[in-house]
This record gives sequence, C-alpha cells and structure tokens, in this order.
Amino acid sequence: MSAASSSVRLDIRGVSRRYGRMLALDDVSLSLSAGEILAVLGDSGCGKSTLLRLVAGLDEPDAGEIHIDGRRIAGRGGGEPPETRGVGLMFQDYALFPHLTVLANVRFGLSHLPGARARTVARERLAEVGLAGRETSYPATLSGGEAQRVALARALAPRPQVLLLDEPFSNLDAGTRERVRADTLAVLRQDGISAILVTHDAAEAVEFADRIALMRKGRLIQCDTAEALYRAPVSPFAARALGDIVTVAGLASGGRLATPLGTVALPSSGPDGAVQVCLRPEAIRIVPRGEGVPGRVLRRNFAGGSTRIDVEIPGLDEPLRLTAAQEDHVDDRIELGLVEGRILVFTECESA
Repeated sequence: MSAASSSVRLDIRGVSRRYGRMLALDDVSLSLSAGEILAVLGDSGCGKSTLLRLVAGLDEPDAGEIHIDGRRIAGRGGGEPPETRGVGLMFQDYALFPHLTVLANVRFGLSHLPGARARTVARERLAEVGLAGRETSYPATLSGGEAQRVALARALAPRPQVLLLDEPFSNLDAGTRERVRADTLAVLRQDGISAILVTHDAAEAVEFADRIALMRKGRLIQCDTAEALYRAPVSPFAARALGDIVTVAGLASGGRLATPLGTVALPSSGPDGAVQVCLRPEAIRIVPRGEGVPGRVLRRNFAGGSTRIDVEIPGLDEPLRLTAAQEDHVDDRIELGLVEGRILVFTECESA
C-alpha cells in the first residue's frame, strides 16, 4: 500500500443519521487524504452503506457535516447536489444501461464535454481498464468481470475527487474477484484516486486499503492501518475483525498476567484485576512436556508449510486454535504455552 498525501480530501465530521427509531449512524467522524484508499468494514446493518449514501448525496445527515477539499457538501442548512460534489459511485450491481453500448455507458457521465472530447476520454478509460476492444458491445454480452471494469471506467471518466465503491466485487466468483480487485487497485493507484471501499470481507479490506474503518451498530469502532488493527485492536470485537481469536479470562496483578495457559508478563501497563485475554493462533505455542498446560488435539488441518490444529483445554469453553510448524511432531496429547508480546488484554469496559 502506498503512502497517501497528507492533504485532506474528504472530511466527515460527527455525522449521524436516523431512520425512524433506528440510529443508522451515530456521531461518525472520518477523514480521507488525497490519494488514499479507505475500507469501511462491517457486517450488514452496521451503517457503512448509509455512510456512502451521505457522501454521494443520495441521502442527507441529521447531524454533522461532510466536506470535500474544504467545501461543505452536506450538513444542516443544506449542501451541494450529487452532480456537483465531485463524487463517483460504483454500485454492487454495476448499474449499466442495457440499451447502451459499452462506450456509451462510459460517456454517460461526460455530458459536460463536447462530443468528440467525451468519446476520447471514454476510450482512454476503457483502454485503462483493458476493454479497448469492447466499445461497441452491449452489457448483456459481458462477463461479470468485464461489466465491473466498464462500471469502473464510467465512474472514473469524470475524474471524481472521491470514488465510492459499494461492495463492487461481491457478485464475482472467487478467481475473477481476486483478479479484478487487483486490477482495480492498480488503476486507482496509477491515477492517485481517493477512494472509499465498503466491504464485509476483512481480507479484501486488508488487501485493498491504506486504512480500515471498522464499524458496528452505526458507530466507528476503530480506524487504522491493517497492521495496527491486528496488533493493537481497541476491543475484542475489533480483534475478531481481522482473524480468529479465542477469549479466556485472566487476572492482572503486579505486572503479571495469570491465564489458564500459564502466567506471563503483562503486555502493557494497566490496573490490577480481572481482564479478558484474546489469543490469536500465533500467541499459543507447543512446548515440551512438563513445561505447559496439557491439551487434547481435536482436529488437524494441513496448510502447506504449517498445520492448523484445534486443541481442547480442560476448563475452557471453546477449543484453542494454533499454528504448528510442519516439522513439529503433533501427538493427540500436547502441552501449550503463551508467546509473550502476542497477547491481547482488555479490561471489562473494553469488552464491546
């Protein structure tokens, strides 16, 4: 991922949106730098698509403001209409016009340009996404990947200041999705486009974006790089967003942390007392007999250079999942210990 410019392109300030009794967005603040790609990650109903609609001008906030390059485009007292905001939008279903050719679909947003210039720009955009030879084709003759590329070319043709992508790859099969996603990212990077991708797929967010904004029930939980979200999540919910974890009870006292898998140094300072300990697979290791906590292997899954194993530990409600190196000898009975520096600890007030 590239480093984005420090200048703020999009600034979302304390935005809220309510539909009847449902609070879809609750005081959300985010910024997007010039050339930066941000992924908004969350489950259905978390508010991520509502946020996109507010930026695009398809809906208006009940509170807060939205600015693009210092211009207020939305907020109490009015804003700008969608067509003047400088925002491009790619829908999940691509929304191509079936009665128009590929070239005409891309030209659709270029009505402000003279005809010859509009055709030239549309052809340039189609060439950029690898569809120079499909100008006279109709949407019904395109594959899913080709339709997505046409939608991207159309969204980029007017040179938007911000491009919004509403789960644009979710309708593609796995192989096509990875290829088209990589090609789309390459185009955005090449042109220095500021973009927001809405997705429920954590792997997609990690691959695609410079930063990830994690949402839940209308609230922004955390916004950071993928590495920071993985290594320093603000809550167990945030920890689960980027990978498997097992949560166990722990007790912090005098800089030490007691857990069902042994006692280790606390990874960070904090008050003594009961805590929640979140363990990723790499936080647990197999140790020699007599040096750890005994467990029973429930299942093994070969993963190339390693093996994923699930282990039952007496007193724990759910199995522990860990990664064993290919050269490790894994019997049905093993002993486990913790890897210091890889343990996530949360107080009760951080448990959301």
